[in-house]
Amino acid sequence: MRVTLERAAFLKSLGHVHRVVERRNTIPILSNVLVRVDGTTLQLKATDLDIEVVETVSADVSQPGATTVPAHVIYDIVRKLPDGAQVQLESGPDSGTIVLSAGHARFSLQTLPESDFPDITAGEFTHRFMVPAVGLKRLIDKTQFAISQEETRYYLNGIYLHAVDADAGPMLRAVATDGHRLARVEIDGPDGASGMPGIIVPRKAVQELQRLLEDPEEAVGVELSTNKIRFTIGQVVLTSKLIDGTFPDYGRVIPTGNEKIMTVDRESFGRAVDLVSTVSSERGRAVKLAMSDDNLVLTVNNPDSGSATEEIPVGYSADALEIGFNARYLLDIIGQLETGEARFELADPGSPTLICDDGDRASLYVLMPMRV
Repeated sequence: MRVTLERAAFLKSLGHVHRVVERRNTIPILSNVLVRVDGTTLQLKATDLDIEVVETVSADVSQPGATTVPAHVIYDIVRKLPDGAQVQLESGPDSGTIVLSAGHARFSLQTLPESDFPDITAGEFTHRFMVPAVGLKRLIDKTQFAISQEETRYYLNGIYLHAVDADAGPMLRAVATDGHRLARVEIDGPDGASGMPGIIVPRKAVQELQRLLEDPEEAVGVELSTNKIRFTIGQVVLTSKLIDGTFPDYGRVIPTGNEKIMTVDRESFGRAVDLVSTVSSERGRAVKLAMSDDNLVLTVNNPDSGSATEEIPVGYSADALEIGFNARYLLDIIGQLETGEARFELADPGSPTLICDDGDRASLYVLMPMRV
């Protein structure tokens, strides 16, 4: 095997694939990236047996071949090479090494046979559709903060992606929840998505996909099987196993009869919550909202460090209400809203509250209250 390519292109591709590789592996081959050279391209592949990322780049191929090299080592070497360097990979003097050279620098790296490298992409993909990168990124960006970190409830450790028929027509909807808060976001349903099974995309795949969606103008190919999903983004293909579980009936926790409505300037509210929560405890982080006659008083009491209050004008004409929320959860949700006005639909101090952009239900959030 002998191939030459420009350092920047090599580094970008290694950056996409090496993140999948766990730094601690009990299976040696999973610490490596597969390098396959043929025709005029170099292909890189990495996997942790749950996710696989493949990227193809143009290269000057003198001799085709394939091998596997330590993923993090080769990434760090190429990262430290000077801009503009030409990187050459060549089979070493014995079958267990590969030589990487650039300028006067030369590295001999241990390899493992290509034949040992696993392939998780076997199986038929039954549903296929294209979705704009900007829409897919929106679904991920606005829901991933609510993915549960609790491994025992594994079916909440991802984003539930499914097609729905809404009043505005077919939609592609993403939902995430950790039991304390819920995020539901939808975009226009792409052709071919109708009838797709509801699937749970795991957290790690979501994080990798988010990093790969660099060009908002790009179209992303999505393929589904009963237990896998594949995304094709330009020259990068990400395949992931799906979470084998049943996502809860989230519609039951989205309140529909909350009649106490508060509208508030999103930025003013975010600043006020952030300000008063400065004195809250890391464990509790509770902030009390007291609403009455177009006025909101935010209060935090911490026996260890003191108390804080802030008052801001709001749109509110219902009966006076006091309710507590986790300040960090409030800030997470406010950070996802896009318009100037946030809309809170409340019932009582013990019931979930619905939060959304005023006048826009394409994205909505549900937050459970805290006792304060």
